[in-house]
Amino acid sequence: MPNAADDGPEKVWELIKGCHSALLVTIGQDGRIDSRPMGCIQKHFEDTVWFLTFAHSLKLREIGEHDHVLVSYANPSKYEYVSLSGRAKIVKDPQRVKEFWSEAFRVWFPSGPDDPELTLISVEVEEAKYWTNAASVATYAWAYLKARLAGVRPDPKEVTDLGSVRF
Repeated sequence: MPNAADDGPEKVWELIKGCHSALLVTIGQDGRIDSRPMGCIQKHFEDTVWFLTFAHSLKLREIGEHDHVLVSYANPSKYEYVSLSGRAKIVKDPQRVKEFWSEAFRVWFPSGPDDPELTLISVEVEEAKYWTNAASVATYAWAYLKARLAGVRPDPKEVTDLGSVRF
């Protein structure tokens, strides 16, 4: 996978900034992979993503035992996919909660930003991988024709733009 160090965090932010949700993937207490959708609360990005959650949620116990996580974003209509791997931390910081607070969160936290059930999860990103133009109609059609007519499987780089950023 080519290294897109010249794009860095800016490229990653460009791809995830409009996302309303992401999948947070953890290692469950029984060793199995567990995932759940999480609302995106980012206002900017350098090397950390943030999520609000309930203080007594199972995912916090999972993070307490295994802090390696994966955060996955998808924008299928634009053929854009991002995968962030890193280490999660449980953050109890009422001031930080207020910085991220939006009235839309009141659905889950009716008491507002001072709700004692509110807890933050920060994920310090170690590596970001992204795929853009992944198997769009045009690139997929070209790959199909090539395979059908020439019997040649395409190189993945021919059907998607790949990038990787190390933090």
